[in-house]
Amino acid sequence: MATPDLDPLLLDPTRLSIVALLAGTEWAEFSWVRDSAGLSDSALSKQITNLANSGYVEVKTGYVGKRPRTWLNLSDSGHHALRAHVAALHRIVEQSQRADNAHRAEEPSD
Repeated sequence: MATPDLDPLLLDPTRLSIVALLAGTEWAEFSWVRDSAGLSDSALSKQITNLANSGYVEVKTGYVGKRPRTWLNLSDSGHHALRAHVAALHRIVEQSQRADNAHRAEEPSD
C-alpha cells in the first residue's frame, strides 16, 4: 500500500502534535505550546527549528514589558501540509477497512 501523500516531517508524533496545536490558534506563545505538548524548552525549540526551516511554522520574537517572548504561528503551507497529511492518514484507514471487509467476506461461515 503506497502512501506518497504522507508528509515525512509530520510522521514524527512530536512535530505532528505541535502542528495540530498551532492549527487551532493564531500566534500562540512558546510557553503555551511547550506546556500543551509536554516538552522541554530545548525539545520544543529543536522541533520548531525543523518546522520553521520547512516553512510550516512562523516565529516572532518580542517583549512583554521587559520580558522576552516568542510566538509561534502555523503558516499557510503548514496548514496545507497538515490537511494533506491527515487526508492521507484517512485514506490509509479507509483502505485498511475495505481490505478487512473484503477478507471477512471471503471467510467461510461456520
